[in-house]
Amino acid sequence: MEELSAEFWNTCYLQNKIGWDLGEVSPALKYWMDELSDTSSRILIPGAGYAYEVDYLIQKGFQDITVVDIAPKLVSELKKRFDKFKQVTIILGDFFELTGSFDIILEQTFFCALAPSLRSTYVTKMASLLTPNGRLLGVLFNRDFNGGPPFGGATEEYIDLFQQAFEVTFFPCQVSYPARKGSEVLFEAKLILAESNKS
Repeated sequence: MEELSAEFWNTCYLQNKIGWDLGEVSPALKYWMDELSDTSSRILIPGAGYAYEVDYLIQKGFQDITVVDIAPKLVSELKKRFDKFKQVTIILGDFFELTGSFDIILEQTFFCALAPSLRSTYVTKMASLLTPNGRLLGVLFNRDFNGGPPFGGATEEYIDLFQQAFEVTFFPCQVSYPARKGSEVLFEAKLILAESNKS
């Protein structure tokens, strides 16, 4: 969809049309980050926006944090902001062309920014980027929107979608940002590993 191109998102930042920006760490992602204890975990945040979560991870001592975003203006600002933090890698590029291996991927407002036709591809790509014991953690909207982005959805369809590659658990989000209260679900997705060859 042309309206979801790099140019589209870059224009959003140039014109400060960033209604999704909370101006602080997302309470839902903070919930998940507070669950993490291994500071050597390789963490990916796709479509991180102004990346307040990266600041929080740095404070918690995490040593390997990667952000990928498609908007040049945003990425330029992030590179300047995190220039002195060697544990942070900022990548300008298309998530679907990203390579690498990560222990944790954090999801917030990236999934809902993608055209719904890409959701199956999203699941496949997430699975390819995770280590065998890796986890995709985050929050999704459990509501519809008129038009988009953002694009909404329902837990039932998400379960069907993620079960292609993951063991996935959804539960109500009790820590939503006030304006999103009652419209989000937390989720944890673990790769479904192929069984070892048996004799």
